[in-house]
Amino acid sequence: RGMMFTLLGEYVLPDDGTAWTSAVLAVFGRLGVAEKATRQALMRAGNAGWLQPRKEGRRTRWLLTPAARGMLTAGAERIYSFGPAREWDGRWVVVRARIPESDRGARHIVRTRLNWAGFGSLGAGLWISPHAEREREAVRVLQDAGVADGAHVFVGQRTGLGDVKSMVAEAWNLPAIDAEYEQFNAEFRAQTPKDVLVRQLELVHTWRRFPAIDPALPRELLPRRWAGAKAARIFADRREQWASDARREWKRLNSDI
Repeated sequence: RGMMFTLLGEYVLPDDGTAWTSAVLAVFGRLGVAEKATRQALMRAGNAGWLQPRKEGRRTRWLLTPAARGMLTAGAERIYSFGPAREWDGRWVVVRARIPESDRGARHIVRTRLNWAGFGSLGAGLWISPHAEREREAVRVLQDAGVADGAHVFVGQRTGLGDVKSMVAEAWNLPAIDAEYEQFNAEFRAQTPKDVLVRQLELVHTWRRFPAIDPALPRELLPRRWAGAKAARIFADRREQWASDARREWKRLNSDI
C-alpha cells in the first residue's frame, strides 16, 4: 500500500493524474510483487476513494480523485521540504496535558499526532519542540483529542540549569534515527542503478519515513556527526539525477499504445 502511494505521488500526480493497470502491473512486477497482489492494491485504493476506475475497451485507466490529489500534494510537500532547521531563534514549544489512563483514545491521538509533528516527550504528559511555529498544531491536536481544557501550551526561551543536549537526548532517540540514516546512506550510495524507475521509487519510498521519525532539530541541537545531513544530500542528488529518466520510462509504460 505504501509503495502504491509512492508511485501515485512520484509519477501519476505530476503527469496527467491517470495510470493504466498495465503500467502499474509492470512497475510492481519489477519490484517483485505478484500481479494478484498489485490488482488487489489497486482495488483497495479504489474502494478507499483514492482512485476511480474508468473502462476504455478492454483496458482500465485509474484516475486520481480530488481527495488523492490533495493528500499526495501535501505528502510531497512534506517529503521534499524536509530537512534540518536552518536557523533557530532559540524558542521552544512546551505542551503539558494530563490525560487519564482510562482515556486511551485521547492518549493515542495526542501521542501519535504530536510525535508526527516532531514533538519529543520528557515524561508523562510533557512534550517539547524547538519549532515555535508548531504551537497551533499542538493546540489543534489537544482540541481534537478533547483535552484542551486541562492542557497548557507555552512558547519561550529555555533557561534551564541542565545541559540542553541532555534534555534533547531524553526527548528523542537520536542514535536510533542516526542509524536509520546510516542505513539509507549505505543503500543509496551507488549513483548508477540498473533500473532507474524502480530505484527512484525505492529512494522516495525509503525517504518517506524520515519526516515521521526525525524531529528536524536545529543544527546546534544535533550530534557533531549526524548522518542525516549526508542522507539529505544523497536524497536530493539521486532524485535530481534519476528523475527525468525515471519519468520518461513511466511515460513509456503508461502510454495509450
